[in-house]
Amino acid sequence: MDIYKRIADFYDGVNAEKRIIGNSLFGRKLFAVKVGDGAPVGIAQYAIHGREFITARLAIEQYKKGIKKGSCWFVPLVNPDGALLSEKGLDSVTDERAAAFLKSIHKDKPFSLWKANGRGVDLNVNFDADWGNGVKNVRFAGAENYIGNEPFSELEALALKEFTEQIRPDYTVSYHTKGEEIYWQFHQSPAALERDRRLAESLARATGYSLAQAKGSVGGYKDWCIKKWAIPAFTIEAGAERFSHPIVSKDGWQNVLAHNLNALYVLSGEIENRL
Repeated sequence: MDIYKRIADFYDGVNAEKRIIGNSLFGRKLFAVKVGDGAPVGIAQYAIHGREFITARLAIEQYKKGIKKGSCWFVPLVNPDGALLSEKGLDSVTDERAAAFLKSIHKDKPFSLWKANGRGVDLNVNFDADWGNGVKNVRFAGAENYIGNEPFSELEALALKEFTEQIRPDYTVSYHTKGEEIYWQFHQSPAALERDRRLAESLARATGYSLAQAKGSVGGYKDWCIKKWAIPAFTIEAGAERFSHPIVSKDGWQNVLAHNLNALYVLSGEIENRL
């Protein structure tokens, strides 16, 4: 079963508040499901990078675990086109022109390490937070780091932006792989920095991961949430470095799950005490 079908089946089986927040470039649905009720309200988004599709599976398990306080929206697969490119290669692309374009920019390299969407844009540098000023940013389509034509040029990033504007969350969490690190800073005020550091420390205790700084990294969803909304926002790099991208092995999955199953449950309780 491919990851998109897995998430679509999960969405169909959820008997709770849910919605389609948009569509990908290739017309695949972007799903969101809600657990809990009331404040504080969170958004957790997963698999914005194609090769990190293991995090979509984590979303299902964290949804089943639930949260301690308030409510949280789960967006399990922000980048379904990129995820299927990583999982299945060009066999996942039915449009001949799109397939030819992707082949032309990626040459004969395997698509297993593909991070971008179906247009070769890295969605996690497509947000309006110091857009285009990252140390690794590039201005040509490819597997990673292409910022797009302008902020929110991509359907998937725009859908997540508009969904966030509708929900107005109190906090957000973005799941990536790998490295066992938690990023939580983006030019906050001193008071917000102290608040967010304490919350990040609660995530560190829950996961066993280290707090880190992503120096020179801009334009991500976390960055935009902090800059635009002044809310706590975290990026969690799940999975040990010993596992290769994409994480598909049983041991790799168990490692991701063991460290992260309780993370949102713990954070939701801590958020209530810090806001």
